[in-house]
Amino acid sequence: MEIKFHVQATMRDGTVLRADVYRPIGEGPWPVLIQRTPYNRRAMLQMFIDPFQVVSRGYILVHQDTRGRFGSEGEWLPFTYEVEDGYDTVRWAAGLPGSSGVVGMVGGSYTGNTQWAAALAKPPELRAISPQITWSDSSEGLHFRGGAIELGLNGVWSLMTGAGELAARAQDPARAADTHAALGALMADFDGLVPNGYRELPSGQPAAVTRHNVPDIGVHRALADPATADGATIAGKHSSVEAATLNTGGWFDVFLQGTLDNYSAMAALGKPARLIVGPWTHTAKAGLNGSVIGETNFGLASTHAGIGYDDLQLDWFDHWLKGTDNGSDNAPPVRIFVMGINQWRDETEWPPARAVNTPWYLGADATLTPDAPATDQAPDTYAYDPADPVHTNGGNLVMANEYPAGQFDQAATEARPDVLVYTSEPLTEDLEVTGRIRVRLHAATDAPSTDWVVRLCDVGTDGVSRNLCDGIQRIRAVPGEPSEYEIDLWSTSNVFRAGHRIRVQVTSSNFPRWDRNLNTGEPVQTATTMRTAQQTIFHDAARPSHVILPIIPSTP
Repeated sequence: MEIKFHVQATMRDGTVLRADVYRPIGEGPWPVLIQRTPYNRRAMLQMFIDPFQVVSRGYILVHQDTRGRFGSEGEWLPFTYEVEDGYDTVRWAAGLPGSSGVVGMVGGSYTGNTQWAAALAKPPELRAISPQITWSDSSEGLHFRGGAIELGLNGVWSLMTGAGELAARAQDPARAADTHAALGALMADFDGLVPNGYRELPSGQPAAVTRHNVPDIGVHRALADPATADGATIAGKHSSVEAATLNTGGWFDVFLQGTLDNYSAMAALGKPARLIVGPWTHTAKAGLNGSVIGETNFGLASTHAGIGYDDLQLDWFDHWLKGTDNGSDNAPPVRIFVMGINQWRDETEWPPARAVNTPWYLGADATLTPDAPATDQAPDTYAYDPADPVHTNGGNLVMANEYPAGQFDQAATEARPDVLVYTSEPLTEDLEVTGRIRVRLHAATDAPSTDWVVRLCDVGTDGVSRNLCDGIQRIRAVPGEPSEYEIDLWSTSNVFRAGHRIRVQVTSSNFPRWDRNLNTGEPVQTATTMRTAQQTIFHDAARPSHVILPIIPSTP
């Protein structure tokens, strides 16, 4: 292998971006794989792809710092320049010595989005991209979810990237002393997100981020001007993408639904696309916890290594960039891990068309049943106090380390008086739920604005309730007036085993993953005053609150 450091690429406006280039020894020609990252091209070298394996398979690998980050010049403003810089970088990489002139892109999260951004610009050399754990609509998973702020993600991401921004400023001798002090203060705020930083108000302008004069993930700008989020959004633009796509996600990833939506959009357009979804969190590819996701061990076969993911990805690139006839284009387009039975399964589509959307109804005495209520039932009530919110306990998230992602025992959450719990009878046979899950909730509040949070859980024969998926919807209401609301819980694939029970939680907060609704209706950019909201959940014949489960019919 030959490695060249600090290789310069000049963008159309004259800004120089720098990369490290890994290449085989010899004349080539070889296709080029690019990863464009804001996280330091060396610090996260092997998280999404192994450069040694890549080079040994006959590729040139380019690890580039995005604009304004670490070795690259220019302004750091997340997502603002990635379309143009991505296009220019692909064209530059195609002309590197030894290049075959054919280019692919790799990476996940932000570096997954930089692939989509470049693909939208359609550089002619870009034939395939492999975005992992990345979003589609920035208002659903990146900046917001159901109208609430992704507070946990915004805090930890903005301070993490802000540290790099302050370190870059410290290279200026005239600013070094002040910047070093500022960096220490930022690190203290990073360490103090729990218990202090996440609680600071207003949530739309969290002081832990704003006082350091570094860009946040885009929430501040999107609140002031929603058009600024367009640079981070792929939804609605897939028809412009000509490259083949390998989409990889995790059932407990913060961007799960975006990965699924990106695949579905490309497949609906008849474009070459594949989808792989494991029981993974956002950082599972790093292999830090092996097969354990939260508190659940899904088995070694569930891991990236267990399915030979790196070889699978490179086989896929071999087909699209080298023209190798290795069957990658004929493989089933979808591979998902089915939890509960802990098995991988190939599908021809996502979501599976054979799934039957089946309502299960919330009922009296905390029941959950497939039978619609036939009589009047008294509603259930609780008080939601934003000063004492329900604390995040697992799920699809990226937050401070005190809040790990994945599947966790929900006992402490379900013991709270402000969490309603509805549970089925033990199942007499296995029941598989695979697809997107939504809840139709008939509810009322005495506040002008509040949140509805719903979670689906699998209760084992040991009585332990484990989270599968959840969602939030921020609403404005006429106080005291019942309305029907839809809460999107995103997607899952799980077999509820015989003897297990299905459970639905209903509450009004999941903090600090999502910011608290203060129940006043004031803008999140300025709101600091709290009030307690009295919440009412209806489940009678006229107002049948229910969860819609995509049930896979059992085969004889």
